[in-house]
Amino acid sequence: MGTLTCWTYKARQAEQRGTEWPPRPEPAQDEADDASGETSPRGAPAAASEGVPTKPRVARVYTPSQKAQAIELAAAVGVTESHRRLGISRYSIHQWTKQAERAARGQGDSPTSGPDPADIEARRDQEILTMWKEHPGLGPSQVRNQLRRKGVKVSTHTTRRVMEDAGYRPPKVRRSNHDKRYEAVRPNHLWHLDFVQRWINRSSTFTLILIDDYSRYVTGHGVDDAERADLVIDTFESAVARHGRPEMVLHDKGSAFWSWKGISRFTRLLEELGIDQIPAEHKEWNGKLEVFNGNLHKELFDQHRFYDVAEMKRRLAAHLHWYNHRRTHHALGGLLVPADRFYGRVDEVLARIEAGVSGDASDTLDLRDRVLDLFKVTSTDGRPEVWLMGHKVLG
Repeated sequence: MGTLTCWTYKARQAEQRGTEWPPRPEPAQDEADDASGETSPRGAPAAASEGVPTKPRVARVYTPSQKAQAIELAAAVGVTESHRRLGISRYSIHQWTKQAERAARGQGDSPTSGPDPADIEARRDQEILTMWKEHPGLGPSQVRNQLRRKGVKVSTHTTRRVMEDAGYRPPKVRRSNHDKRYEAVRPNHLWHLDFVQRWINRSSTFTLILIDDYSRYVTGHGVDDAERADLVIDTFESAVARHGRPEMVLHDKGSAFWSWKGISRFTRLLEELGIDQIPAEHKEWNGKLEVFNGNLHKELFDQHRFYDVAEMKRRLAAHLHWYNHRRTHHALGGLLVPADRFYGRVDEVLARIEAGVSGDASDTLDLRDRVLDLFKVTSTDGRPEVWLMGHKVLG
């Protein structure tokens, strides 16, 4: 009650004097400076109150060399003149000067100390070149994604410039436009199958690749000297035993998969397992695996010279493991690897990356606890658990 009475009395007194109550706060000295550098009189209304739009003040980050320049100029011509010449606030110059004086007495760090921007750029360039040297088949955007997953932030433009300065030349790729696209909705919804032919020291090899459409995860592979049904059946049965049974498979009409007359051995196996078989009428239907095969040539076969087929098989297995668990994929958003989506750990990995933790640390998660079936009820130590599309929803 007393406060209201006081405010009412002051409002009446201000009305008699022709002033305003409550009084407006006085603008800060730095904010009252006009474009010419002259300071407005104390208590004068700001430009914004006269209808003149002002730009929002944005915090700036100054390098140690810029701070040193401001301190030296303030010692020579004063803080106000340094503010007018450099456009740095008086408060910042005062603070840097005090910090420099305390640092001279050994009471803290100097504001002019810190890594040189050139050293920071050199370390950044070294990170880019190291990643590119480890995997020379990757392009600039792929290298950028690999570094981003490790917690190193760099733009694609900078990555391309550094790689081009080191000798990188983009490959010539012929692309055709197509407007039809499909996408599986869960792991093991659809698998693609196809062969990759490659000569290894005058020996013709055919590599069978099985890839999950939803996650781009390689579920199985095999190598032989021809496209044989035995390789297809053995590789497919091993993949099913390891990763579960797919609902559909998609492949071309090669003799190892498809029979023009009668029923092929692979078709008979799919019928026994209750899996739908889709022969591709056009190569675009199997385009996701075709793109994978092209990247396999660029990142593995074109980068290494194999002495024999046995060495090729060892390097192929290591490359596919890296592809599944380490190589980021553009179709998955650029930061995820196929294993993240196949094992249902997308949220965990993205949370780690946003928190500044390397996304590769998520590989320590126990993959044996992942369930890939659409719906499954399990029991652990007598406690029931309900799983839906690889995610535990109850238990």
